[in-house]
Amino acid sequence: MAARVEAATMGGEIDEEENDERASMWDLDQKLDQSMDEEAGRLRNMYREKKFSALLLLQLSFQSLGVVYGDLGTSPLYVFYNTFPHGIKDPEDIIGALSLIIYSLTLIPLLKYVFVVCKANDNGQGGTFALYSLLCRHAKVKTIQNQHRTDEELTTYSRTTFHERSFAAKTKRWLEKRTSRKTALLILVLVGTCMVIGDGILTPAISVLSAAGGLRVNLPHISNGVVVFVAVVILVSLFSVQHYGTDRVGWLFAPMVFLWFLSIASIGIYNIWKHDTSVLKAFSPVYIYRYFKRGGRDRWTSLGGIMLSITGIEALFADLSHFPVSAVQIAFTVIVFPCLLLAYSGQAAYIRRHPDHVADAFYRSIPGSVYWPMFIIATAAAIVASQATISATFSLVKQALAHGCFPRVKVVHTSRKFLGQIYVPDINWILMILCIAVTAGFKNQSQIGNAYGTAVVIVMLVTTLLMTLIMILVWRCHWVLVLIFTILSLVVECTYFSAMLFKIDQGGWVPLVIAAAFLLIMSVWHYGTLKRYEFEMHSRVSMAWILGLGPSLGLVRVPGVGLVYTELASGVPHIFSHFITNLPAIHSVVVFVCVKNLPVYTVPEEERFLVKRIGPKNFHMFRCVARYGYRDLHKKDDDFEKRLFESLFLYVRLESMMEGGCSDSDEYSICGSQQQLKDTLGNGNENENLATFDTFDSIESITPVKRVSHTVTASSQMSGGVDELEFINGCRDAGVVHIMGNTVVRARREARFYKKITIDYVYAFLRKICREHSVIYNVPQESLLNVGQIFYV
Repeated sequence: MAARVEAATMGGEIDEEENDERASMWDLDQKLDQSMDEEAGRLRNMYREKKFSALLLLQLSFQSLGVVYGDLGTSPLYVFYNTFPHGIKDPEDIIGALSLIIYSLTLIPLLKYVFVVCKANDNGQGGTFALYSLLCRHAKVKTIQNQHRTDEELTTYSRTTFHERSFAAKTKRWLEKRTSRKTALLILVLVGTCMVIGDGILTPAISVLSAAGGLRVNLPHISNGVVVFVAVVILVSLFSVQHYGTDRVGWLFAPMVFLWFLSIASIGIYNIWKHDTSVLKAFSPVYIYRYFKRGGRDRWTSLGGIMLSITGIEALFADLSHFPVSAVQIAFTVIVFPCLLLAYSGQAAYIRRHPDHVADAFYRSIPGSVYWPMFIIATAAAIVASQATISATFSLVKQALAHGCFPRVKVVHTSRKFLGQIYVPDINWILMILCIAVTAGFKNQSQIGNAYGTAVVIVMLVTTLLMTLIMILVWRCHWVLVLIFTILSLVVECTYFSAMLFKIDQGGWVPLVIAAAFLLIMSVWHYGTLKRYEFEMHSRVSMAWILGLGPSLGLVRVPGVGLVYTELASGVPHIFSHFITNLPAIHSVVVFVCVKNLPVYTVPEEERFLVKRIGPKNFHMFRCVARYGYRDLHKKDDDFEKRLFESLFLYVRLESMMEGGCSDSDEYSICGSQQQLKDTLGNGNENENLATFDTFDSIESITPVKRVSHTVTASSQMSGGVDELEFINGCRDAGVVHIMGNTVVRARREARFYKKITIDYVYAFLRKICREHSVIYNVPQESLLNVGQIFYV
């Protein structure tokens, strides 16, 4: 009986073991199936993400047509007329000119800009100042040296390092060795920027005038004056609606330009098939050799007209910020490039049959049944092309303003969705006046085309020189590759430049005069800004003098907070000593505010502010450095003062957790995260060698300290911090005063006459008409206190 029970018990145990084993196997199968399902789901999600990203990329490529390629796409309106302004002497010249257009489009827009220059963007930002910002981060080439090591720790401050003995390091040391080389680099950037501003004047003039010129083809009785009047009306309307921005109508730009490209490609195919298919032999470069072999100055100077086929590349690079590089590349290679080749080939085929129609080749080659629809499409495309260039001009002016190279002008943010869409009223009206003057003054495409070509070729040369430095310092390319790129680019561009020299007296002087005027303004403004900064640096007050005054600073400390604005990120500015030596009182809390622009496209909001204490705690003096990128804006709805005080309060709270002290060190360090901050505030842990915290609104800088002594408890520290917070809050409630320096710069009596003219007249005039700092920072006038001072240079 016992044996049977034991056997049954053993059998039950075996059954239980088998059941457990089966259950574990079943669980294992379930987990395996689940893991396989998860893996399959992950693969499906990856496939969907790839599919979604591919569709998104195609969508962005389509949208880039309206913003990036409008200017380049409207070149067929005027290229052949400017290439043969005196008519066609030999029909074979048409094949040679077409071959030059084909290979110009291939070498410069396709190979150089789309696949090389566009990759040199600064986190998606394009333009000459974007290249300059890249160089400033990789070498100390800024003329105003106001950067600090902590600026390099920004998430947007990307740069590469190189070996000390490398060619890049030698180039870096060569650039940094002399101030004259830094100045020459800045002047080169300013020249390129001024030429792009000239393009902002000439592009609307030649595009709209060429589009309006189609009226005379179908309505021969219309005079040239009527065409000019229509063009001027369109231009005035275009510039008058700039303050609305492109956000509302921007969605129309891409379909318009896409329809334009399809139309010119279809007409090109029609003309090739109907008139002369032999023009396709122009794809052979042999005809370029034969074109120049026939000799003659006219063939060489015709390069000035052929170069107009690649105009718009400067706007292409400047407007790059709206789209990823891959989208721009796809749009050009799939749509823009083949459509332009077909359009030019079709016009060449038509001109081969009708050489006397070269003056109106584009409109003459349009079939009569679609003439007026094509006229409307051409006019719309010309307006979109003009808009792209105007927007690029606004962006470059904003970048120059952030680098201290342009007088302070009003910058309006026109879109809540897109940060890069801005409007500069002063520049807009200047562009409009000059554009109307050029259109009404020249009255024909030829002279405007000569002016346009001169501006474009100089921008191309500047970009090549800057790209050489980018390839060495940023990309760290081998010097052989750099040499090949530079030589090939300069050979092509200098060839075009030599042809444009023959046309300076035929309208080519216009962009030179415009660029010279803007270059004078930008150079004088930067020179004055540099001298003001040097004066601030050399006349700043020592910390020993501040400490010698004691906690009351030798004055009556009245309730309130004084925000002292200065250009210095370290030290006590001269304006403060000038203020306290002339007035018997100062506020109970003093904050030195430095608004600094960095060579980065943007500074994240959570990394905007740096805060630290100046002197002992009982002095109640702080420093706050607000950092901005060249794309960041001071918008009216930004509560700068509120965010500044939030950063200050958080700094005091953090400092109360550590050992206090007297510090005006230039050392800033950035580490940690928001979660570390929450943990520290929540737990009150004592941290050894704690340096800083990265907060939601600020970056607090605190001198590294050792472990807090056991005699000082965390609660006593926190109570001290709370007391100071209550004190600062009470002072804030008593009133906040913004103290700004009104520094007047004058030339010394013994200075040379050109320096007196530059400082006492030109720079003084620019300061008088530009906007004040208080307006840019949205400082209430009732809380503003200006402190005047004069210094001589």
